[in-house]
Amino acid sequence: MTTADIGQAPRAAASQALFAATIFASAALVFLVEPMAAKLVLPLLGGGPSVWNTSLAFFQAALLAGYAYANLLQRLGSLRAQVLTHLGVLAASALVLPLRVHEAFGPPSSDHPALWLLGVLAVSLGPPFAALSATAPLVQVWYARVMRLDEGRGPYSLYAASNLGSLIALLAYPVVVEPAASLHGQRIAWSAGYGLFILLLATLGFSAARTRDLSPAPARAAGPSVAWRDRLTWLALAAIPSSLMLGVTTHLTTDVASAPFLWVAPLALYLLTFIIAFQDKPLIKPGLALTLQAAAAAAAAVTLPFKAGGFVLTLGVQLLGFFLTALMCHQALVARRPDPSRLTAFYLWMSVGGVVGGAFNAFAAPVIFNNVWEYPLVLALSCLARPWGRGRFAVWRWGVLAAAIGAAMAAPMLAERHQPETVVKLALATVTVCAFLLRGRAVMFLAAIVLVLVSATTINGRVDVRETWRSFFGVVRQSERPVAAMGGPVRMLSHGSTLHGAQALDPRWRCRPLTYYAPETPIGQVFTSALERKPALRIGAVGLGTGTVSAYTRPTDTLTFFEIDPLVVRIATDPRHFSYTTGCAKGRIDYVVGDARLTVGRQAKDRFDILLIDAFSSDSVPAHLLTVEAVKSYLERVMPDGIVILHLSNRNLDLRSPAMAVARAAGGVALLQRHMEAPGAPPLWESSEDALIVGRDAAALAPFAGNPRWTPADPTRAKPWTDDYMNLAGALYARQKERLTWLP
Repeated sequence: MTTADIGQAPRAAASQALFAATIFASAALVFLVEPMAAKLVLPLLGGGPSVWNTSLAFFQAALLAGYAYANLLQRLGSLRAQVLTHLGVLAASALVLPLRVHEAFGPPSSDHPALWLLGVLAVSLGPPFAALSATAPLVQVWYARVMRLDEGRGPYSLYAASNLGSLIALLAYPVVVEPAASLHGQRIAWSAGYGLFILLLATLGFSAARTRDLSPAPARAAGPSVAWRDRLTWLALAAIPSSLMLGVTTHLTTDVASAPFLWVAPLALYLLTFIIAFQDKPLIKPGLALTLQAAAAAAAAVTLPFKAGGFVLTLGVQLLGFFLTALMCHQALVARRPDPSRLTAFYLWMSVGGVVGGAFNAFAAPVIFNNVWEYPLVLALSCLARPWGRGRFAVWRWGVLAAAIGAAMAAPMLAERHQPETVVKLALATVTVCAFLLRGRAVMFLAAIVLVLVSATTINGRVDVRETWRSFFGVVRQSERPVAAMGGPVRMLSHGSTLHGAQALDPRWRCRPLTYYAPETPIGQVFTSALERKPALRIGAVGLGTGTVSAYTRPTDTLTFFEIDPLVVRIATDPRHFSYTTGCAKGRIDYVVGDARLTVGRQAKDRFDILLIDAFSSDSVPAHLLTVEAVKSYLERVMPDGIVILHLSNRNLDLRSPAMAVARAAGGVALLQRHMEAPGAPPLWESSEDALIVGRDAAALAPFAGNPRWTPADPTRAKPWTDDYMNLAGALYARQKERLTWLP
């Protein structure tokens, strides 16, 4: 419906602008509270992609609860009764405000992290989130009734306003809200905004009630009943984009780069597809979307297994494939929308689909798969949402399919025989082009996309990954690389795309600390110096990895690892995988599983000579481990002459600047070293790294003060992070700016 059409509708006290503003405000509040909840809860579980996916699955379930309530509320015939009921629900939900992490479920659980997270989110913000989520379908129904829209698309176009509010709020949080306001201020402001929204809804509701009472509509006004086949179709078309959104997030953060805020892009594109699909005049027409989706899906499939194609290219191809596939599904949903009288049921089944897709990725996939297989699986199944075609198959399509099969079989064989890379790529390109040519037939297109995925994965499978594991906290891979200088293979452990340790298999080098922990690195320098000065050391290390630092221990030393993922403990302590802790360590090794902020805080004061905080290199930054309050706790846990080591190497964030400011604000004295790997050093022998050492006073750092490699920290380059204030966006900007200054 156009503006002109609305102007011809009967005059009503509740204007279209007020309806749109109410929907916009409710959606904005919903998508402001999601990242705010991430700030409150997610760091306690490491902040990885599975944590965010589980949170999204909860939000989708809360959205479903809101839509179910909105659908149930339609049994009240009077608009005034609906308004009063909804206002009562909103007011009752406000009892959990202001937002906070509820303590009913105790500290985070590493054994059952998903259940803990779901429980905390449910009691902390579930009621207001569900109540706000119900507003969009409710207000659209009121709009359709008040404006007397018995036919047409009028109320559905308001759904675009809802998603526009969601998109603006989502993008504004990391760029505007988080840097500008403390977490306490955000919580209070959001709670106040919730109260103002209740007043806005009351204004809209009572104005609409005065215009037209919702008495039971005549039988002729109700649209036709909805068949179960239609409901299941709505569910499937909603489930595919929901699953793909979480799948592409996990794929990119696991296999490409775990950059901060990377999860924002898929969610923002997901919302954008809703905006376009529900427009009266879509920006991308459905026919064009189908053509573009075929090309993008084929490109995403052929590049998906490869990690070395460049971050920007890989990111762009996968996000474009996801965006166009989600748009295709959402436009198919809109094409099947029911009469406005069935609007709440439509949104209810759409929400059920979102929950099904999200739950599959968040809860089933980590148990079923040892890798991120859910993303290519659902990407392939999405092909069935395309037109199936009519009539007999043209002969040429069978020829194209045969060519696709032949090229798909040839590509891995060519790669196995070490044929030129150009020839292998040509074979893969042939399969991809064949897939695009078959886009008019959903089943044949599906078969071609599966061929592309299998062929590309087989070629990429030549990479020497020996074992893969998956837990709630992410995908862990064990691989090997030949290094002649160390007598043969070196075994590596990676979490996602980040190396977390390496060990040589040759007995001559097996117990030498490698990569970030080599004697040449800042971490190695601190350990070597302490071993020379003290006959017995008590060491704490946050982040286990392969357990490399245990190789420094002597019989008189004790070392306690603090690790959040039980799977990593099992791998590092199994000599079939790595033997630093079992074959190289001479001292006693203990393990404490759980969030390090809590587990380290339970340790006795003045306990450690060295406390290594090594939880930042994975780029899924647990920023709560780098706040003033956290560093104060670390300094209390070391001896008066003890040292806290902050390993700050990070591909995407400048953690040095806030860390130096934090060290000063916590009452410590700090030295910084930016170590560069020696030219000509064998691979994995050592690594470039940034490290900050912090002591209670200058005397604790005296052994390093005269070393030119260590420089005094500059606490003026950034505002110190606290439990109430962090600026990851600023750290991201500073790191990218630093990279640009190094360009020739």
